[in-house]
Amino acid sequence: MSDTPADLLTVAISSRALFDLEESNSLFEARGIDVYAEHQRSREDDVLEPGIAFPLVRKLLALNEGAPADSPRVEVILLSRNSSDTGLRVFNSIQHHGLAISRATFTSGAPTWPYIKPFGAQLFLSANPESVRGALENGVAAATILPAKAPAHRHDQLRIAFDGDAVIFDDEGERVSQERGIEAFHRHERERAREPLPGGPFRGFLDALHRLQAAYPPGEDSPIRTALVTARSAPAHERVIRTLREWGVRLDEALFLGGRAKGPFLDVFGADIFFDDSLHNIDSARKHVATGHVPHGVSNP
Repeated sequence: MSDTPADLLTVAISSRALFDLEESNSLFEARGIDVYAEHQRSREDDVLEPGIAFPLVRKLLALNEGAPADSPRVEVILLSRNSSDTGLRVFNSIQHHGLAISRATFTSGAPTWPYIKPFGAQLFLSANPESVRGALENGVAAATILPAKAPAHRHDQLRIAFDGDAVIFDDEGERVSQERGIEAFHRHERERAREPLPGGPFRGFLDALHRLQAAYPPGEDSPIRTALVTARSAPAHERVIRTLREWGVRLDEALFLGGRAKGPFLDVFGADIFFDDSLHNIDSARKHVATGHVPHGVSNP
């Protein structure tokens, strides 16, 4: 059991999601652990450049401004497959960039996801798909951070966008759509419009984010803004709206796109990160914003 406070938002992140370690990782894959380890040790004072999730982490940690030092609103945990020896460069870079990250696990190549729950993390971000699947299979919201266009700094707000089916909700709707077609899907949703959708892998993280967001007044003055960006359209919208109402969750924006490409809309929203189960949608989104692939549901056998 975790001793993490119930109202603390905790995010676990891998070193490759936080920093640009692609060159080092390519060296590891091509020449092995010994060459990789020597490479990291010889450069442990060379500061790593920010990775794709770095701006997100900076904004998350900025939510602690004004909070008591012993009672932060957000904590970021580093989970790394480095050894503590080769991970020294990572910690040196954390200190250089002024990130308030003090807790970490270095596993020397072993899986990192088993440590997510003891830390009480509601979300895990990693560049390793195997680690992400392990976390999802054990009930933790997780996403694979993919190379993408780094989001432009247009908002001081933390802006997070979610797909609906197989992310916030389960994949019931996607299964109907893929097996029986779009008309059957719309009929299925109309008939069940007042029946709440079951929760998906990101329901717990959404709840935790909502609890944090609820501490601030709604609107432009809030430091957090959220959006649902879904391929659904009318008449499949009603069940989504009623489900979120039943859950008592606030989402600031809801975009029902009816199959339109999501990337341009996410660009307008200014998402710091977007979570989706579909690689097709991810390919559109990553041209504009940082993205996290959620390998869950019928689209990810």
